[in-house]
Amino acid sequence: MAAAAVSKTSSADDTCFDHPFEFKKSVQSIVDSSDLKHLPSKYNLELGGGNDTSATSCESLPVIDYSALTSTDPQRRSKAVAELARACADWGVFFLVNHGLPDELIASLFAMVREFFSLPDDEKKQYEGKSTSSPIVCGNFNVKTTSNQTFTLWRDFLKIHVHPEFHCPSKPQPLREIVEDYTERVRKMVREMVGAIAESMELDRDYVEEALELKSSHQKLGASFYPPCPQPDKTLGLPPHNDTGLFTILAVRDGEPGLQTDRQGQWFEVNPPPECMIVNIFSNGRCKSDLHRVVVNKERERLTVTVGNGPGSDVVVGPASRLVERDGRANYRSMNYQEYMESQYIRPYNGMSMLDEQKIVHY
Repeated sequence: MAAAAVSKTSSADDTCFDHPFEFKKSVQSIVDSSDLKHLPSKYNLELGGGNDTSATSCESLPVIDYSALTSTDPQRRSKAVAELARACADWGVFFLVNHGLPDELIASLFAMVREFFSLPDDEKKQYEGKSTSSPIVCGNFNVKTTSNQTFTLWRDFLKIHVHPEFHCPSKPQPLREIVEDYTERVRKMVREMVGAIAESMELDRDYVEEALELKSSHQKLGASFYPPCPQPDKTLGLPPHNDTGLFTILAVRDGEPGLQTDRQGQWFEVNPPPECMIVNIFSNGRCKSDLHRVVVNKERERLTVTVGNGPGSDVVVGPASRLVERDGRANYRSMNYQEYMESQYIRPYNGMSMLDEQKIVHY
């Protein structure tokens, strides 16, 4: 069964970092076209002492039983809510089991996504992003560092906005129905978990859903394909970052390794991730938003599907006012959610969390 889990700008001189996407040639086509021994220069990331992607194996990530969160047994549900709150506070990423997403649906989703990435580059190029808000984007992602170095991630990606307006590529034909079914199920699951977290913080569920405008929540599906890399120590699939939404559900085909999460300055392998989630900042710091990255390898390809679930695009996101009243101060600045998402794409990569830049320093 596929694993499911809960989480940037080129070496080309003409790259515009208000628009970090490009589609000149897919990574897969580069790998297929030659017996590649060395990493092409545009994908080479060298930051001072090099690109250290070492990580410690992690056996202690929390496991949350989704069926317990929806149980009619008050004691079982109360225990699950407390475990969810603890996982969000301690890690910000956890495995989610018994989620109810059908194995057949996940398998079909991976099959269709892999078929999409196998389309000729000329067919995929029609979805080259014109802006960070393009409803469908396919191609490569360029990253700019604070020292003005630029490189391209070793990753082919597809990003689709699916809610409140639904979009999907026309090929392969079955992809549309599968994505619609899968993302609708994920939305329902996320609303249940948002309600459970609200309950754990003694916030009214309706208050939270209304404040975040969850009926018109911004949801996007992202598929990432990481071909085998000849020099994985010199590049990245994704640099360290926080996801922008409330929850990100990550599905990983066959438990393929590559995801790493930062905990107190140390990187841990999340392997294999059946399901894990990343929580954002409406909690005034009670819930951790984990810093994570993706590394690549020589031996095998890696295929993942994420569904990012946020509030409404026009919501001003910040610590819940009732928590600020309770805590006596806000620990994060408020920001427009759409602007926050766009700034994630164009900010220089410095290895730091964007959320840390929104913290308010209290003296």
